[in-house]
Amino acid sequence: MTESWLEIACDVPEEFSETVADFLTRLTGNGVCVDNLSVDAFSISEIPASVRVVIKAYLTAENDYSPQMRELEVFMVRLALRFPEASFSQPLLSAVASEEWSSSWKVHFKPLRVGKHLLIVPTWEDAPELPGDKVIRIDPGMAFGTGGHETTRLCLKLLESVLENDPLLSVPSLLDLGTGSGILAIAANLLGAGRILALDIDPDAIQVARENLALNDMSDTVECGTLPLESLTENFDIILANILAEELVRLAPSLVERLNHGGSLILSGILAEKEQLVRLGFAFHPLRYCRTVSDGEWVAMQYLKGPG
Repeated sequence: MTESWLEIACDVPEEFSETVADFLTRLTGNGVCVDNLSVDAFSISEIPASVRVVIKAYLTAENDYSPQMRELEVFMVRLALRFPEASFSQPLLSAVASEEWSSSWKVHFKPLRVGKHLLIVPTWEDAPELPGDKVIRIDPGMAFGTGGHETTRLCLKLLESVLENDPLLSVPSLLDLGTGSGILAIAANLLGAGRILALDIDPDAIQVARENLALNDMSDTVECGTLPLESLTENFDIILANILAEELVRLAPSLVERLNHGGSLILSGILAEKEQLVRLGFAFHPLRYCRTVSDGEWVAMQYLKGPG
């Protein structure tokens, strides 16, 4: 049976593709794909300076997505006002059949090395392994987290560094908040974490995470669920939170409360322009700021719990 879906398409200058793709991913809760537009020119001199791409996301057709479309339109208008020299088209919503898109994005997801030892390999690819590699087999499905996005890479690099150098515990406990595909929880297990709890408010993401944990033989070692952070009573030595900057600030009291003394808090999903917002949001908590790392227009931060 052919299933009906809705396609959201945003035609944008290539240099804004990651910004729009990230917003669209978080707005819809689904993955996105990027189409490069063909260039109609007879010579290099005729190719426009700004190459354009189309960012696409897909949603089931049975629901009304008018609120999400209005939010997307406002986001695009704000981009246009902030960058008047760029050209942004109106987002388009259209109906498609599932076979037109369900596997097309996979061509863009290739094996990827992150940090010193992590090798991320999609389930439909093979990759040569080097001595010391810690291999993550993953199929992100409709959940966020392939390792290709800067926010995930920054988390993975900070996590690897903390687990290699943190003398707190030889086998620290860890909370992965906003787990998406489960990639960070899988990496934490491979890098030596002990008790791992992976949470996401999206039940579909949790299902994807469980499938990826099974692919990596970790179904019995990593717990998944949709329990809200505010409902937790357990504390952790390391907390990863790869979510929007504003949500990080909102959750700051609960994040700090659930972190053990001396533990590491890794925050990601933060546009560079929002770093100060997050810094201010965590400034009055019993945390010591350690460092900010960046990749493109994104940053991630590490804090330790204890006096500054």
